[in-house]
Amino acid sequence: MTTQQAQDRALRQTLPDNWPGSLPEYLVFQELVRRGLRPDIDFTYQSPFQGGRLQKGGVVLDFLFDDPPDLAINVQGTFFHGGTQRQDAIVRAQMAGEGITVIFIDEADILNDVRRVVGAALRYQDLSRLGPGR
Repeated sequence: MTTQQAQDRALRQTLPDNWPGSLPEYLVFQELVRRGLRPDIDFTYQSPFQGGRLQKGGVVLDFLFDDPPDLAINVQGTFFHGGTQRQDAIVRAQMAGEGITVIFIDEADILNDVRRVVGAALRYQDLSRLGPGR
């Protein structure tokens, strides 16, 4: 095991008590920070649209970017999002109408290689089960 793999494994096992989201979301957050992106300046975590979770048809985007202003990343957890592919497709279409491209990242891919999938997402490449051709 390389030093980086050991560090990544330790990070996966260390979720701060005050973190409001899931472990995969935290790993994506940490990877964005590692890449030099600043929370609440370059991106927003848990950004509500059209009423968020409080209104029918509302959406919460896991990571919404200020630059580029048309990019969002949503984490697809196996437990919470399994079987809701239709809803996720609706979110993608709904946000496209707002001029935002939503890139989905699957939890298993985050746990396997967060750097690769976040890098792809930042290049507008959707490698998830909802991506092109899936």
